[in-house]
Amino acid sequence: MNKTPQQNYSIDELASLAELPRRTVRYYIQQGLVSAPIGEKRAAYYTAKHLEQLLTIRKWQHAGLSLDRISELLAGKGGEVLPPPRPRGAGTVEVWSHLVVTDGLEITLEPSRAGMSPEQVRAFFRAVTSVYEQIKLGAEDAKE
Repeated sequence: MNKTPQQNYSIDELASLAELPRRTVRYYIQQGLVSAPIGEKRAAYYTAKHLEQLLTIRKWQHAGLSLDRISELLAGKGGEVLPPPRPRGAGTVEVWSHLVVTDGLEITLEPSRAGMSPEQVRAFFRAVTSVYEQIKLGAEDAKE
């Protein structure tokens, strides 16, 4: 039975693969978000498991989760499925996107709660603006 050798990475290789600064990788390890390296000092190395942990953290951060929330999730369960955002409570700070379609018609949304990436938010706003213009043109054509 042939077993494929496990790929080992230096901290520089790991940071490069995860597209993170080396300092950030070390911080995540210090905070317990990522497992400690195997070995010590210059002989320390990292594996695909470490890379997977870093990529999971990045995915959750891009979804709008804080490091505190990510830490809670990692302590409670695996990172296979993106968890729903934590319910809002007093003192919660959120960043909302706001589209003024025209005077008197505005749309607001909180992208992470809506499960939307910045690209999806822009596409949504373009589509809403386009539909509004079509409706407005249709109403003007009906008047003539």
